[in-house]
Amino acid sequence: MNTFGKRVKTSRIEKGISRKQMAKALHISERSISYWENNKRECNFDTLLKLSNYLDESIDYLLGNSDF
Repeated sequence: MNTFGKRVKTSRIEKGISRKQMAKALHISERSISYWENNKRECNFDTLLKLSNYLDESIDYLLGNSDF
């Protein structure tokens, strides 16, 4: 599994957040989140910033450049 997709999914699940909750908070579709988690698409930079803040994870961590 791609690092980004795996880390988004793992972080979301560990925090007890559903795809529906995350989609609503980020103003995106659940399908977009599914695409990321299954490595079918990547998000744009603006969404990556929002995702990082929402999940309280660094961008470097989400992209696999850091382990924390």
